[in-house]
Amino acid sequence: MTLQIRTVAVMQLPEVLNSKQRRNFLREIQSHMNVDRPRVVLDCSKVNPDDRSFIDLLLCCLEEAMKCKGDVKLAALPPGAGAILEMTGVSRLFDIYETTAEAVNSFHRFPVMPVRPAHANVAAQGQSETAA
Repeated sequence: MTLQIRTVAVMQLPEVLNSKQRRNFLREIQSHMNVDRPRVVLDCSKVNPDDRSFIDLLLCCLEEAMKCKGDVKLAALPPGAGAILEMTGVSRLFDIYETTAEAVNSFHRFPVMPVRPAHANVAAQGQSETAA
């Protein structure tokens, strides 16, 4: 069995989000969306929590990734920015990690599904037969 590890793009959100910076950032993120199921980590460490326009930028990035069945994860949010995301409910749309390394590694972990042991199924069948 061969597993393919896909690339994860790590991008630093700009500290200043004027219209030119925003346009440039969206153009740059678009270049990472030309693959099947793009994986992007946004490093938010330099985000100015007082500039709430970063929320719109995050949502635009997520929208672009979802169009390609991809995902965007956030890393290194300053405390003020995290509070704003909580207040607005936007934090529910993203997986948020303390570091970019944790966010990148989260893409490479296999999802863990709960599995019932085989003997649990046999025991459950026995109980249902005796109840009938």
